[in-house]
Amino acid sequence: MNERQPDDGDAHVESLSAITLATHDMSRAVRFYEALGFRMLYGGANEAFTSFALGSSFLNLTSETHGPIPFWGRVIIYVSDVDAFYRKALAHGIEPQFAPRDAPWHERYFHLTDSDGHELSFARPL
Repeated sequence: MNERQPDDGDAHVESLSAITLATHDMSRAVRFYEALGFRMLYGGANEAFTSFALGSSFLNLTSETHGPIPFWGRVIIYVSDVDAFYRKALAHGIEPQFAPRDAPWHERYFHLTDSDGHELSFARPL
């Protein structure tokens, strides 16, 4: 049985927000998802980041222009408190890529990489 650590506070996972996939050709990728009927919310063919509605979640595209795509993508997980979840990760010896910050797409977030190299983003709408 896992006992709750005293430093966990009330920070907890709430839902899966989005999946972000890397692409070498944003214009081609945007055309593909628009052809499938995905509704664009942010970005576009000439942008480095694009977000589509996917029910109550999102499918994001991020542009990778140099060499092979270095990662498979990113899972974005909504949490109750981004800063508290960041402190929780640090308290467990997990080193996030950067401290929580506010994004122009109106989320507070930070990223970390799991032991297999998968990128996880913990976020909360602003």
